[in-house]
Amino acid sequence: MNRTEKEEVIGQLREKMARAKAAILAEPKGLDVATVTDLRKKFRDAKVDYKIVKNTLAQRAAKGTPVEPLVEKFVGPTALIMSYDDVVTPAKILVDFAKDRENFAIRTAVIEGKVIDVNGVKALAKLPGLQELRGTIAMMIAQPATKLARMIGTPGQQLAQVVNARKDQLGKA
Repeated sequence: MNRTEKEEVIGQLREKMARAKAAILAEPKGLDVATVTDLRKKFRDAKVDYKIVKNTLAQRAAKGTPVEPLVEKFVGPTALIMSYDDVVTPAKILVDFAKDRENFAIRTAVIEGKVIDVNGVKALAKLPGLQELRGTIAMMIAQPATKLARMIGTPGQQLAQVVNARKDQLGKA
């Protein structure tokens, strides 16, 4: 890679690192192509970037970004996982992926400016994701309206049942 290509890669990485709300570093050793392709697809579906990065380029790109506290962790084979919206989803995907693989290790992460270790990433993975929280909030908002509609409809329904019962009585007489 020549100097201009390196500068271009550093610029692209820096732009992504500056936008990232969550950045997780992992050590992907001994993974076959099919496994990595599957993992990349899961991340792509969740709108999360998964990149195998060259450490020196990543260290340069991290300067002045929220990912800068992780600069000294860019050693050996490094996968950089960055999310720009939801901070829980990448942790969930990684923890689920890593639990069956001894050769895949989560190193550390920076979540909205705060550095967390492997146990922090695992704890983050147990939290509800952005979509789950949105669903819960929508349900909480809709629940009072549903109850109100039932309460308003109940007297009318009871009146209709009384009228229907009276009609049946008159029809039999």
